[in-house]
Amino acid sequence: MEVLSVCCSLIFSLRFLEETFMKKMKRTLQALAVLMFLFCMIGTGMPALAEDTEKAEPAVRFDLTLDSYVPKKDHYNFFFTYKTVHAWWDAVAMGMEDAQRQFLSRGIVITYEYLAPETASAEDQKNRLLAAAMNGDYDVIGVDVADESIISPVLDQLADAGIRVMTFSSSDAAPGCKRIAYVGNTHNYTDGANLAEALCEKLGGKGKIAVLVGTKGAPCHEDRAKGVRDTVAKYPEMEIVAEEYDQDSIPLAYDLTMKILDDHPDLSGLVCCNMSNPVGAARAVKETGRDTIIVGMDHDKEALRDLRDGVIYCLGIQDCYSIGFDTLQVAVKIADDVLPGTLYPEKTEKSTTIIFRQDAEKMLELLYGEF
Repeated sequence: MEVLSVCCSLIFSLRFLEETFMKKMKRTLQALAVLMFLFCMIGTGMPALAEDTEKAEPAVRFDLTLDSYVPKKDHYNFFFTYKTVHAWWDAVAMGMEDAQRQFLSRGIVITYEYLAPETASAEDQKNRLLAAAMNGDYDVIGVDVADESIISPVLDQLADAGIRVMTFSSSDAAPGCKRIAYVGNTHNYTDGANLAEALCEKLGGKGKIAVLVGTKGAPCHEDRAKGVRDTVAKYPEMEIVAEEYDQDSIPLAYDLTMKILDDHPDLSGLVCCNMSNPVGAARAVKETGRDTIIVGMDHDKEALRDLRDGVIYCLGIQDCYSIGFDTLQVAVKIADDVLPGTLYPEKTEKSTTIIFRQDAEKMLELLYGEF
């Protein structure tokens, strides 16, 4: 069994090395485009939950600098893993890379792994975490939790073994988990509620809707879906007639939406709880010629085009860059055995801004160079 464990560790270590070299440049270029867009949005402002000219807070802060904390070492090595390879986490990576450069300018070298599977899998994530722990060369291990029921016990196991663990990005571990801190979206329930409220208002408080949740067990997706349910329940003439898990897959979201539309010819709306499913849902709605209203999350190019064309009604944009930047800052403090308190909170909160059709054309121009 010991030989088998060593072999497993070697296999995952080799996979990490291969993924690092193959994906780093692609991730960097994609995320750079995303962040160029988000930077430009600071100057334009965005509406919150109404289609009017009022300006909301900027969707992302792009002027971040390191705080005054003085690290205890001149080199740190971290391991980060997340749900699945996707442009959303590419934008998070750009925040990390900016923080890394700023640390370097202060004479602090930070190296890290930032890897994920092609398809979301809590078991894969569990194996990655255990392999990273066996490697033993990381100051901190961080994870965007794929399934809190599976990953939280693993984090507790690592913490009991004296390994510093944190969570980041869009999903925290289960309440009571021994992870040290979390950096990311702390209001997924509210995001789901806001999207549902926008849809219910658009529909005049009447109609049948469906929900595409995302990855089963992922805290961010489950919390958003709960926010949707609770909000819709406030409207006596609104009804959720279907709820499906698309596993962060555009093709699966398309297939599920096609079936929902076939099963419910009178479907009025769809709430999409991640970045992938609005794209698949919109493809199905366009193909069938239906007038079903879609609301969803984040900044996929195809989704932004559908927002511009009126197929999607609104999208929630998360502050990905800031999540990545502060994840690295918090990881350094954790590595120095600084616990949450005066220097940083146990949960570092990040924002989400709801955007509407009038922003889409400018967004596409700034983000993807489309005129």
